[in-house]
Amino acid sequence: MKKVITLLFLVTVGITQAQEAFKGKGDVKVNVGANLQNGGSGIQGSVDFGLGENFSFGFVANYLLGVDNFSGFYHNDVTLYNDSKADFGDRFDAKARINANLSSVIGIKELDVYPGLSLGLHNFGGHVGGRYFFTDGFGVFTEVGFPIAKYGNNNDPFYNLNNQTTFSLGASFNL
Repeated sequence: MKKVITLLFLVTVGITQAQEAFKGKGDVKVNVGANLQNGGSGIQGSVDFGLGENFSFGFVANYLLGVDNFSGFYHNDVTLYNDSKADFGDRFDAKARINANLSSVIGIKELDVYPGLSLGLHNFGGHVGGRYFFTDGFGVFTEVGFPIAKYGNNNDPFYNLNNQTTFSLGASFNL
């Protein structure tokens, strides 16, 4: 029963003390969290700079810490892979991005919903995310990213790392 009461208290305080999630021009948000995708998981960091009431640009980078090794033939190629490991270029991705910040449009100032586009090392893609701020400086975020146009060829067993639908969640900070 103590756990239920504590949870209800935290939810109530979090809702009643919530702060504005996106203020517009001059606003700076930093996200740090986990990146999850098929075949690997890692860390992600991003920064977004407000340019207007509903528009921001930023950068995102992620690095996959845990990646499944590959053994066997890839796409019926004649090359046999034996416990191959992903190199740095397969694990790392960096992107420039633009967002449409919709908190003022949807009328919930504590929740920043932001669809956007990104141009990175592995693909041109899109993302949809959300941030909720409990205090003026601290909140949580979640984001789903997806490729629209992939770069390179599909001859590498690690081609899909950072080149597929990804899910991220973590902490968000207001600078």
